[in-house]
Amino acid sequence: MDLVQPVADQVEVIVAHSERATLRVGDVFLKVDAHPTRTGVEVQAMALAPIPTPPVLWRKPPVLAIGVATGTALGRLGEPSPASPAAWTATGAAIRTLHEAPLPPWPGPDVDGIAADLKRECEWLISSGALPAELVKRNREIARAVFRPYPPVFAHGDLQITHVFVVGDEVTGVIDWSEASRGDPLHDLATLTLGHEEHLDDVLAGYGTDVDVEVIRAWWSARSLLAARWLIEHGFDPDSPGCEFDVLRARM
Repeated sequence: MDLVQPVADQVEVIVAHSERATLRVGDVFLKVDAHPTRTGVEVQAMALAPIPTPPVLWRKPPVLAIGVATGTALGRLGEPSPASPAAWTATGAAIRTLHEAPLPPWPGPDVDGIAADLKRECEWLISSGALPAELVKRNREIARAVFRPYPPVFAHGDLQITHVFVVGDEVTGVIDWSEASRGDPLHDLATLTLGHEEHLDDVLAGYGTDVDVEVIRAWWSARSLLAARWLIEHGFDPDSPGCEFDVLRARM
């Protein structure tokens, strides 16, 4: 496939760390990934997903070029969402559409692996002094609820609010599909509403109420515990207002 040559007068760094980087050049996003299989998953997932995604322009590992998603992000962690309740409800409906689609042909996360990761990360949070032991132990106890039988769905896997784009009350694009797989539907819902618990009812109004909200709350704890060390080691601050550490404190 011919490479599209974007015309722009600057390169914008969207995110950059030791594992991957995303750059914007005009109307093209260039994703450079140290693990090129992730960009392969992303391309396949976007082709299969029954909801809006940005166009794939070309892929030449380790680089993937995609077009710009229309609209603006649903919000950012640690900041009030500028989107309307109806936009959050539309997002819930879009997630339901994704979850009802045929399963992707590749497997999902290993539950035993997640449990082992959670144990290791909790031990590090305590031994490093990053968080009080009581806070870590309480959230780990809450997080146990995620380890239960569930029917796997076509899951996005990293459905942060910065990955959902809307125009008005319509979902116009969902990005960053490298973690897509057969997965836990409530993990997607929890990731979307992490730090924005006030919009959970709006999301469920679109998704449907046949969900266990306690498991969503458990995933808020689990995801925050699992992500904390990675965030710290890659220059992000999980202790910023409204972010992961505040999510964990709220569980107390």
